[in-house]
Amino acid sequence: MPPRSVPSILVVDDSPSLRRMIAACLRAGGYEVTEAADGDQAQALAMEASFDMLLTDQIMPGMDGLTLIRNLRATERYAGIPILMLTTEADERIRVQARDAGASGFLPKPFDPEQLMAAVAALGS
Repeated sequence: MPPRSVPSILVVDDSPSLRRMIAACLRAGGYEVTEAADGDQAQALAMEASFDMLLTDQIMPGMDGLTLIRNLRATERYAGIPILMLTTEADERIRVQARDAGASGFLPKPFDPEQLMAAVAALGS
């Protein structure tokens, strides 16, 4: 499959306003963005299409972010893509769990758009 000219990112967060803010920042940065409201929807979308990166919240109804990461990492398609965990959980324990699940990076909420874009750029390079 030829590489995309525009990187595609799946954004997963159960907060519609936060999800829209993240998506707007990424789109302004030149990324193609698909949004999912929870882990179950994200997993279904990820199996239908290929994404170059995933940004996921941790605490969501249904499937949480750690489970989503583990499930996607178990597939060949998503074994190596960058996955950024976004969460209000600032505890070091959640960082360790995120790394153990396969997260490539961690960004605590709240964050500003510059932090978000810097984290995405660092993971995408």
